[in-house]
Amino acid sequence: MSPHLTVSASPSLTFLAIALVGGYLIGSIPFGVIATRLGGAGDIRQVGSGNIGATNVLRTGRRDLALITLIGDGAKGALAVILAALLLSPSTVPEVAGAGAFLGHLFPIWLKFRGGKGVATFFGVLLAVAWPVGLAALAIWVALAVVFRYSSLSALAAAAWAPLLLFAVHEATSARLWLALGMAILIFIRHHENIVRLMRGDEPHIALSSSAAP
Repeated sequence: MSPHLTVSASPSLTFLAIALVGGYLIGSIPFGVIATRLGGAGDIRQVGSGNIGATNVLRTGRRDLALITLIGDGAKGALAVILAALLLSPSTVPEVAGAGAFLGHLFPIWLKFRGGKGVATFFGVLLAVAWPVGLAALAIWVALAVVFRYSSLSALAAAAWAPLLLFAVHEATSARLWLALGMAILIFIRHHENIVRLMRGDEPHIALSSSAAP
């Protein structure tokens, strides 16, 4: 049995369009904004970096809301891929849905296209289309986060390794490789300010205390 989602037949443009738009709408759900508002933590866009992702939610001092955001942002990426595979079926359609979900998180229509950096959604999509590679990339993130305590550095390393890992398992011409490569490029672009701060040595560490981080 294949370690990743595999479907057959050639996709039609209609299926591809449905997968892209459907994935985008699922990916546009802003779990960070919803969780912090319902949890009484205010508007996450007014906290810390203003990012809607789990790392910034953690800066409110609410680990529960950060966990909800993390799971929600990852799950929506996986859900888009799985629904496309189950309902639409043709090959490459799940990858297109995953790309849509990732873009939806980065540029959500509900937030005037100002979204997050896509790391959790990246992992959700990757785990759904190629779970061994997704687990390996996640392990890289965890290992670097534990050692260096930089969420951004961990994310950049995991994103950079994902296409290489897919290439290593003979996915050189697959849609999965191009999906991982595209997501990695966008993650690096979205983290350009973090990269500058890492080079300067003033990138904030992952907040581990229960109180809000500066």
